[in-house]
Amino acid sequence: MDPLLKLLHENAALKPAQLSKMLNLSEAAVSKKIKAYEDDKVILGYRAVLNEEKTGDEIVRAVIEVKITPERGGGFDRLAERIAKYTEVHSCYLMSGGYDLLVIVEGTNLREVATFVSEKLATVQGVISTATHFMLKTYKEQGVLMNGERNEERLAVSP
Repeated sequence: MDPLLKLLHENAALKPAQLSKMLNLSEAAVSKKIKAYEDDKVILGYRAVLNEEKTGDEIVRAVIEVKITPERGGGFDRLAERIAKYTEVHSCYLMSGGYDLLVIVEGTNLREVATFVSEKLATVQGVISTATHFMLKTYKEQGVLMNGERNEERLAVSP
Protein backbone atom coordinates (compact mmCIF):
# COMPACT_ATOMS: atom_id res chain seq x y z
CA MET A 1 0.00 0.00 0.00
CA ASP A 2 1.23 3.48 -0.82
CA PRO A 3 2.54 5.14 2.40
CA LEU A 4 0.25 8.12 1.73
CA LEU A 5 -2.82 5.88 1.62
CA LYS A 6 -1.68 4.07 4.77
CA LEU A 7 -1.34 7.36 6.66
CA LEU A 8 -4.73 8.63 5.47
CA HIS A 9 -6.35 5.31 6.30
CA GLU A 10 -5.00 5.53 9.86
CA ASN A 11 -5.86 9.22 10.29
CA ALA A 12 -7.83 11.02 7.59
CA ALA A 13 -7.62 14.28 9.54
CA LEU A 14 -3.95 14.74 8.60
CA LYS A 15 -3.48 17.83 6.43
CA PRO A 16 -1.33 17.85 3.27
CA ALA A 17 1.29 19.95 5.10
CA GLN A 18 1.60 17.31 7.83
CA LEU A 19 1.65 14.48 5.32
CA SER A 20 4.31 16.17 3.22
CA LYS A 21 6.66 16.33 6.24
CA MET A 22 5.95 12.71 7.17
CA LEU A 23 6.56 11.48 3.61
CA ASN A 24 9.37 13.88 2.68
CA LEU A 25 7.36 15.16 -0.30
CA SER A 26 6.23 18.62 -1.27
CA GLU A 27 2.79 19.70 -0.10
CA ALA A 28 1.78 20.19 -3.76
CA ALA A 29 2.84 16.61 -4.61
CA VAL A 30 0.83 15.24 -1.69
CA SER A 31 -2.25 17.26 -2.67
CA LYS A 32 -1.89 16.10 -6.28
CA LYS A 33 -1.66 12.44 -5.23
CA ILE A 34 -4.71 12.78 -2.95
CA LYS A 35 -6.72 14.39 -5.76
CA ALA A 36 -5.70 11.61 -8.16
CA TYR A 37 -6.76 8.94 -5.63
CA GLU A 38 -10.11 10.68 -5.16
CA ASP A 39 -10.63 11.00 -8.94
CA ASP A 40 -9.75 7.32 -9.47
CA LYS A 41 -12.17 6.31 -6.68
CA VAL A 42 -9.34 4.80 -4.61
CA ILE A 43 -10.35 7.19 -1.82
CA LEU A 44 -14.14 7.07 -1.57
CA GLY A 45 -14.68 9.24 1.49
CA TYR A 46 -13.44 10.39 4.88
CA ARG A 47 -14.99 9.52 8.24
CA ALA A 48 -14.47 10.20 11.91
CA VAL A 49 -14.94 7.32 14.35
CA LEU A 50 -17.49 8.53 16.90
CA ASN A 51 -18.26 7.27 20.39
CA GLU A 52 -22.05 7.29 20.16
CA GLU A 53 -22.43 6.77 23.91
CA LYS A 54 -20.96 10.28 24.31
CA THR A 55 -22.77 11.95 21.39
CA GLY A 56 -26.17 11.05 22.82
CA ASP A 57 -27.35 9.59 19.50
CA GLU A 58 -29.70 6.66 19.85
CA ILE A 59 -28.75 4.36 16.99
CA VAL A 60 -29.82 0.74 16.76
CA ARG A 61 -27.65 -1.50 14.59
CA ALA A 62 -28.32 -4.98 13.38
CA VAL A 63 -26.15 -7.47 11.55
CA ILE A 64 -28.27 -9.47 9.14
CA GLU A 65 -27.27 -12.74 7.51
CA VAL A 66 -29.04 -12.93 4.15
CA LYS A 67 -29.34 -15.98 1.91
CA ILE A 68 -30.12 -15.10 -1.70
CA THR A 69 -30.55 -16.83 -5.03
CA PRO A 70 -27.91 -15.70 -7.54
CA GLU A 71 -29.35 -14.24 -10.73
CA ARG A 72 -28.59 -15.63 -14.15
CA GLY A 73 -25.98 -13.41 -15.78
CA GLY A 74 -25.52 -11.25 -12.69
CA GLY A 75 -24.67 -13.67 -9.91
CA PHE A 76 -24.96 -12.04 -6.52
CA ASP A 77 -23.92 -8.56 -7.67
CA ARG A 78 -27.21 -7.10 -8.93
CA LEU A 79 -29.20 -8.24 -5.92
CA ALA A 80 -26.47 -7.14 -3.47
CA GLU A 81 -26.24 -3.73 -5.13
CA ARG A 82 -30.04 -3.36 -4.96
CA ILE A 83 -30.04 -4.18 -1.24
CA ALA A 84 -27.05 -1.87 -0.61
CA LYS A 85 -28.98 1.11 -2.04
CA TYR A 86 -31.52 1.15 0.82
CA THR A 87 -30.86 4.13 3.09
CA GLU A 88 -31.12 1.89 6.17
CA VAL A 89 -28.20 -0.23 4.95
CA HIS A 90 -24.89 0.95 6.40
CA SER A 91 -22.72 -1.83 4.88
CA CYS A 92 -23.21 -4.87 2.67
CA TYR A 93 -20.69 -7.67 2.07
CA LEU A 94 -20.62 -10.86 -0.01
CA MET A 95 -19.60 -13.67 2.33
CA SER A 96 -18.43 -17.25 2.21
CA GLY A 97 -20.01 -19.85 4.44
CA GLY A 98 -23.58 -20.46 5.54
CA TYR A 99 -25.10 -17.28 4.10
CA ASP A 100 -24.44 -15.03 1.10
CA LEU A 101 -24.63 -11.42 2.28
CA LEU A 102 -23.80 -9.74 5.55
CA VAL A 103 -25.89 -6.57 5.81
CA ILE A 104 -25.40 -4.00 8.56
CA VAL A 105 -28.50 -1.89 9.10
CA GLU A 106 -29.03 1.23 11.22
CA GLY A 107 -32.24 2.70 12.60
CA THR A 108 -33.48 4.87 15.43
CA ASN A 109 -35.19 2.01 17.29
CA LEU A 110 -35.77 -1.77 17.20
CA ARG A 111 -39.11 -1.42 15.47
CA GLU A 112 -37.62 0.61 12.61
CA VAL A 113 -34.96 -2.03 11.96
CA ALA A 114 -37.47 -4.87 12.27
CA THR A 115 -39.83 -3.12 9.85
CA PHE A 116 -37.01 -2.68 7.34
CA VAL A 117 -36.17 -6.38 7.54
CA SER A 118 -39.75 -7.62 7.30
CA GLU A 119 -41.19 -5.13 4.80
CA LYS A 120 -38.24 -4.27 2.58
CA LEU A 121 -35.35 -6.72 2.82
CA ALA A 122 -37.24 -9.99 3.19
CA THR A 123 -39.64 -9.08 0.37
CA VAL A 124 -36.91 -8.51 -2.23
CA GLN A 125 -37.27 -11.12 -4.95
CA GLY A 126 -34.34 -13.51 -4.64
CA VAL A 127 -34.01 -13.21 -0.84
CA ILE A 128 -34.45 -16.71 0.57
CA SER A 129 -34.00 -15.99 4.29
CA THR A 130 -32.65 -13.55 6.84
CA ALA A 131 -31.26 -13.89 10.37
CA THR A 132 -31.07 -10.66 12.35
CA HIS A 133 -28.65 -10.05 15.23
CA PHE A 134 -28.92 -6.76 17.13
CA MET A 135 -25.64 -5.15 18.18
CA LEU A 136 -25.74 -4.40 21.89
CA LYS A 137 -22.47 -2.59 22.60
CA THR A 138 -19.42 -1.48 20.62
CA TYR A 139 -15.99 -2.16 22.08
CA LYS A 140 -13.94 -1.43 18.98
CA GLU A 141 -14.82 0.36 15.74
CA GLN A 142 -12.57 0.49 12.67
CA GLY A 143 -9.47 -0.29 14.73
CA VAL A 144 -10.26 2.23 17.47
CA LEU A 145 -11.10 1.10 21.00
CA MET A 146 -14.16 2.89 22.34
CA ASN A 147 -12.39 3.78 25.59
CA GLY A 148 -10.20 6.13 23.51
CA GLU A 149 -7.03 4.07 23.36
CA ARG A 150 -5.37 3.14 20.08
CA ASN A 151 -5.05 -0.59 19.56
CA GLU A 152 -1.27 -0.88 19.22
CA GLU A 153 -0.78 -3.92 21.44
CA ARG A 154 -1.88 -7.44 20.53
CA LEU A 155 -2.88 -10.05 23.07
CA ALA A 156 -0.31 -12.74 23.76
CA VAL A 157 -0.95 -16.12 22.18
CA SER A 158 -0.37 -19.08 24.47
CA PRO A 159 -0.56 -22.81 23.75
